[in-house]
Amino acid sequence: MKFSCTQENLKIGLLNIVHVAGKNINLPILSNVLIDVSDSVIKLIATDLEIGVTAAIRGKVEAVGKTTVNAKLITDYVNLLPNKRVDIELEDDGLKIECDNFKTKIKGEDPGDYPIIPLINKTNCFSFSFDGFKKTIAGVLFAAATDETRVELSGVYFEFGETELTLAATDSYRLVERKIKYKNKENNGQELKKLIIPSKTLMEAVRMSSCNDAIDVAEEKSDKEIKVYVSENQVLFAYDEVELVSRIIEGQYPDYKQIIPNVSEENKTVVKLDRRELAQAVKASSLFSKTNVNDVELKYANGSKKVVVSSLNAQSGQSTAEVFAEGSGKDNGVVLNYKYLLDGLNNFESERVILEIADANTPVLLKIENQADYLYIIMPIKK
Repeated sequence: MKFSCTQENLKIGLLNIVHVAGKNINLPILSNVLIDVSDSVIKLIATDLEIGVTAAIRGKVEAVGKTTVNAKLITDYVNLLPNKRVDIELEDDGLKIECDNFKTKIKGEDPGDYPIIPLINKTNCFSFSFDGFKKTIAGVLFAAATDETRVELSGVYFEFGETELTLAATDSYRLVERKIKYKNKENNGQELKKLIIPSKTLMEAVRMSSCNDAIDVAEEKSDKEIKVYVSENQVLFAYDEVELVSRIIEGQYPDYKQIIPNVSEENKTVVKLDRRELAQAVKASSLFSKTNVNDVELKYANGSKKVVVSSLNAQSGQSTAEVFAEGSGKDNGVVLNYKYLLDGLNNFESERVILEIADANTPVLLKIENQADYLYIIMPIKK
């Protein structure tokens, strides 16, 4: 095996895969990257048995071959090299790397012991705007459960519709739903899927895309897209020369639409506020919320043109902040977990938000003004 490439291409390729490689007591080789050089392509591969990432890099191939080396070690080393040509050659049991006045040899391991990354039939494909997909994923991931007590809640629900993808995530205390239009859809009449994708997979998909930003800027790409291929029990994300394949979480996602408040207009309070002003008021009141309760109270009096955000702690004190609001409906109030509320506000991109309150015991609905593709629901703290 012998090839050469630029330091930049090798660095980006390694950054795309290194986070998947990790320590595994039962299978130490999983901490390695598989370097697979064929006649036409140089591939860097990493897997943790649940996620597999393949990054193809451009370079000049002089001899084909395979080897595996420690992923973190080679990534750290390549990051320190000058941005010049890198020459790599498999020599005996090690990988010789030369770049300008830098030379090293990293001990390799038998590539025959490396797990095979499963292949997916690329017939069921949905493509999205790169930037839009990244923002949509970031806008739902924060609400997914962080433990696996209910494994289905540790992932994000994907529902592929005719013209758009609906995503939802919940940890039982709050729920977020977002929608994104397809840039293109090629499913050849196959049944549209509903599936649950692990949060870790989506974090890696966003990371793999972000690693290529420097190249995209340099090449001034304006039509960037990410493709999602869906099979029976796996999903594949493809962006540029990087492919990430992952298992799908088995199980039934809860019918979350049942908890979306369906309250008649005359029985709910609708308030429009400035997102940043509300967030600032919530942060101020959060300093006086009760430990482990994280409670802040929001109150609206009809005709007052303000929402009062307050908290009271017998040990530390109290806080009250008023936020200008345009509202309609009855006098109303609710107590919420300030962390959940701030999570929603921080992931909204608009200046104005809409708060819908039915009563103190009904989930609160947070939406973006004049935008129907994003909603956030928070369970109230009952007094």
